[in-house]
Amino acid sequence: MEDQEMQLKVRRVTDKFTESMYVLANEPSVALYRLQEHVRRSLPELVQHKTDMQSWEEQSQGAIYTVEYACSAVKSMTNSSLCFKNIDGLLRQAISLKEQISTTQGRRKRTMDPGPMKEGGEKHSSGM
Repeated sequence: MEDQEMQLKVRRVTDKFTESMYVLANEPSVALYRLQEHVRRSLPELVQHKTDMQSWEEQSQGAIYTVEYACSAVKSMTNSSLCFKNIDGLLRQAISLKEQISTTQGRRKRTMDPGPMKEGGEKHSSGM
């Protein structure tokens, strides 16, 4: 009886040992297979996400450049307000001088040649 019991226990131990060895021998390959399957399934999606992100980055960089350019334009406009005030003053001065010149020339024409006018408003010319 002891012999049979001992053989049964030895058989159980060897079976368990064999099963453990089988699992240990095959487990890394199963894990690598599952890992490879996971990579194969998820890689195209990851590549698509990467290209989308690169596209968004390019668009964002363009928008950032545009905003920075607009900000610098606004800053330069605020800095140029003094120039615009100077231009406004010079234009007003020029308009005033033009009006003075026009009124002075109008007086000169009236005072220099009060000659007789023909019918129809033409000046009478003498000698030609």
